Amino acid sequence: MQKKINIQNKRARFEYETLDKYVAGIVLSGTEIKSIRLGKASIAESFCEFNDRGELFVINMYIQEYSHGTHYNHQPRSERKLLLNKNELRKLNKEVKNVGLTIVPLRLFVNDRGLAKMEIALVKGKKLHDKRETIKDRDNKRNLDRIKKDYR
Repeated sequence: MQKKINIQNKRARFEYETLDKYVAGIVLSGTEIKSIRLGKASIAESFCEFNDRGELFVINMYIQEYSHGTHYNHQPRSERKLLLNKNELRKLNKEVKNVGLTIVPLRLFVNDRGLAKMEIALVKGKKLHDKRETIKDRDNKRNLDRIKKDYR
């Protein structure tokens, strides 16, 4: 039985306000997908950017080198192309250029067919008071759960 791969970017959920989500495929080499299936990847500091031809790339995503790889192994931090519908790409590019929003990866996972997918989001940066509000809500929820557990 294969374990589920679900690598999340928790920092992005705290730093940004999510406006719209998309699921994109990733162009990977053989050793990259093997490392992802072992759970040896990180999207903590990564972000997405368009090139001059309108293609979307994920930048600064870390995939550890495959342990059984030979000299054909991949580079741990390289640009990887994201695969989206042409209309989705056009819409995202327009939002990033005109409104000044950002695209960040939220989650990296392997679907039922064994393909690596990335959930990306169109986000807007939170202000300091919004972050404080998030921390306060999280603490209140934790305290409420603690009280409910003691009551039972």
